[in-house]
Amino acid sequence: MEITQDAVIYMLKELLLVPITLLPIINPLSTASVFVATVGKQREASRRLARQIAVNAFCVMVAAMAIGTYVLTLFGVSLPVVRIGGGLLVAATGWRMLSAKPEAVQTVVADEALAMTDAEIKRHSFFPMTFPLTTGPGTIAACIALGAQMPTASPIHYLGGLLIAVLGAFFVAVVVFLILKHSVAVVAKIGPTGELVLQQLMAFVLLCIGIQLMWTGWHELNLDGH
Repeated sequence: MEITQDAVIYMLKELLLVPITLLPIINPLSTASVFVATVGKQREASRRLARQIAVNAFCVMVAAMAIGTYVLTLFGVSLPVVRIGGGLLVAATGWRMLSAKPEAVQTVVADEALAMTDAEIKRHSFFPMTFPLTTGPGTIAACIALGAQMPTASPIHYLGGLLIAVLGAFFVAVVVFLILKHSVAVVAKIGPTGELVLQQLMAFVLLCIGIQLMWTGWHELNLDGH
């Protein structure tokens, strides 16, 4: 089967759509300070934990894009409602980050990190590092929305769309791994003041993303009502 230039351009656009949509929501830079506080200065532990978080995030993203819409259909939940619920949780997380005292939180987490074994670090790779800090409700809602846009005209078209989505999710997971892996050096370089500014900035962006998700869901519900 001949692949036309328009088809290649379409596939590239769909491939880029996944990281462009998900990376601002995941925002691995916002979890870098928590990641560093979890592993301390253990470079080898940070590499293993970053790899496990990336693998977990990849699985969550692919599962949400592949079967998310079917799960929603099973429970009778519409996609706009998922956007509103996910946006509410994302906005609440951003608000808590803005109103919290980062110094106190990081001190507690860092104290716990001193006594953590390798098994405990691995257990922490999913909760809270993967969910909800990396692939939280907002990311899952966005993945479900991306999955709903995959072509279903035929099994071949669906498999092609799923393959593109998987490649996009893999790219996102690689970015997450690289950022978290080097976050120990980055956080040490920017210093406490830069870390605090970065946290507050990312918290504000997270709040805005949550409000945008809620607004989009509300707008879609109003359109369906008319």
